[in-house]
Amino acid sequence: MPGSWRTFSLFLFLLLFWWLLSGMPAPFLLAAGVGSALLVVWFARRLNIDDHEGHPVHLAWHALFFYWPWLLKEIAVSAWQVCRIVLDPKLPISPTLVRFKPSQITDVGLVIHANSITLTPGTISVEVSREEFLVHALTREGAAGVQAGGAMDRRVSALESWPRMFS
Repeated sequence: MPGSWRTFSLFLFLLLFWWLLSGMPAPFLLAAGVGSALLVVWFARRLNIDDHEGHPVHLAWHALFFYWPWLLKEIAVSAWQVCRIVLDPKLPISPTLVRFKPSQITDVGLVIHANSITLTPGTISVEVSREEFLVHALTREGAAGVQAGGAMDRRVSALESWPRMFS
């Protein structure tokens, strides 16, 4: 996406975010939102942070239709499993720390992967780097599910490489 389209989409995203947080379509608030969004976009352009990874709008459609539905399903399944564990009188937990090398190559991919792990009940990203993730899991099964080559690792790698595959 050329720089001007990326800048325009950043402006629209910021304006929509402002409007959702304000909750009122009053003319003064909308004008303040436009002014604030323009100022932030100007600063972003000036600091050169509205790039491919600073505002990854190129991932939006693929993430919306393919990754987010899968992640929401995984969150629901994990929440159900954690509820069953917590309500079990024997409390069958086996806290586990697991280290693995993520297959993502971009900073955005690493952040999406680490945040997806943390959003999934029963797991949390403890340390994150390009070379290694350290993840705490409530059970051994949960730890095995987040390791390199797992479904989440593959899906995040597919998400981050999607624009390159079709461009």
